[in-house]
Amino acid sequence: MASRSWNRVELIGNLTRDPELRYTPNGAAVCTFGVATNRTYVTEGERKEEVDFHRLVAWNKLAELCNQLLKKGNRVFISGRLQTRSWETQDGQTRTVTEIVVEDMILLSPKLSGGENMSAPEDLNIGSKEEKASKTPGADEVSKVFENSEEPKAKETEPEKTAEKAPQEEVKDDLPF
Repeated sequence: MASRSWNRVELIGNLTRDPELRYTPNGAAVCTFGVATNRTYVTEGERKEEVDFHRLVAWNKLAELCNQLLKKGNRVFISGRLQTRSWETQDGQTRTVTEIVVEDMILLSPKLSGGENMSAPEDLNIGSKEEKASKTPGADEVSKVFENSEEPKAKETEPEKTAEKAPQEEVKDDLPF
């Protein structure tokens, strides 16, 4: 009986930089970007916050969509898998990186009236305070946008904007889930 493995990552966080789109020699689109996730905890009566930074890579049509829709500061839901790869640099050193291969992405940042996505809230640890002040709309600007807009949608992406999934074979085993 074959054993089954599980490699699944799901994140909700904010982009730390604009996506970078490149193409392989075979013409496949590759988009890389970073996402930060925050965690708050209390130790010895003191509230502390911890930030983790994640490297993400999307391929093909999803890569092109990520490049078009995502900007630094956007809040996103990412679903994918962990992948570790190694390569040798020109000077002979071996480098290793662990990254998340994106299989699905949902944009969680609300849209502004001009079609642009809103940046991260000011309480997130992304960028300097000056960058946040210049790129994050004030509360009055945000309320004006929502007053003049239609009813907000529950999910920002449309079905055709998600990764195309290949049909999966049904696997029968004795797992309880």
